[in-house]
Amino acid sequence: MTLDSIVPFGRSLLEYQRMFNLSPQDLGQRILGCGDGPASFNAELHQLGCDNVISIDPIYAVGGEVIQQRFEQVVDDIIAQVKATPEDWVWRDHHDPEALRRHRLQTLQMFLQDYELGRQTGRYQVASLPTLPFADQQFDLALCSHLLFLYSDHLDYTFHLDSIQELCRVATQVRIFPLITLALQRSPYIDALRPTLADRGITSDIIPVAYELQKGGNEMVVFSQKI
Repeated sequence: MTLDSIVPFGRSLLEYQRMFNLSPQDLGQRILGCGDGPASFNAELHQLGCDNVISIDPIYAVGGEVIQQRFEQVVDDIIAQVKATPEDWVWRDHHDPEALRRHRLQTLQMFLQDYELGRQTGRYQVASLPTLPFADQQFDLALCSHLLFLYSDHLDYTFHLDSIQELCRVATQVRIFPLITLALQRSPYIDALRPTLADRGITSDIIPVAYELQKGGNEMVVFSQKI
């Protein structure tokens, strides 16, 4: 997979649960979704009566029509690349590339139906790493899906280091998925970051998860600040 920039491709609540091993107890905590884009995670939890999630992304500076346009600009190329590399994908959660397209579109539509209300009530906020506008330990759990590590060719080591430290400042625990890049290689930053962060009081564990779409992308890393 080759992408020129970070794309607005969102995941669903079920995907978040599987990517991050989220338990019912986890879903009841104060959650920060970092780089959520057009994910339906926040929208679906809101439908279930849970308003404990704040999603942040720089794309929230624009309206829903623009977000939909940006999705439409990239989706055909992404699905074409998926079809051209069939051995790079695990078709368990999604049956085939066209089923993946339909799921991403459904996720986008759920997000868009919730977006304007969510912006008004503060569930969707404009913010971006590596500096966040939140108080220390404002959240119990920060989730970062398909941003850090995945875009290692776009975001350098220093960005990853500063971003993880900032996430650990605002949340008691940080979970990041996946640990591989767009080229299906383990991010070169993981093994370099972990001892540096450990020296700064941030522990880490790599944990297998139930979700796998990119082949080999079935692990998350959990960071926690020592208190």
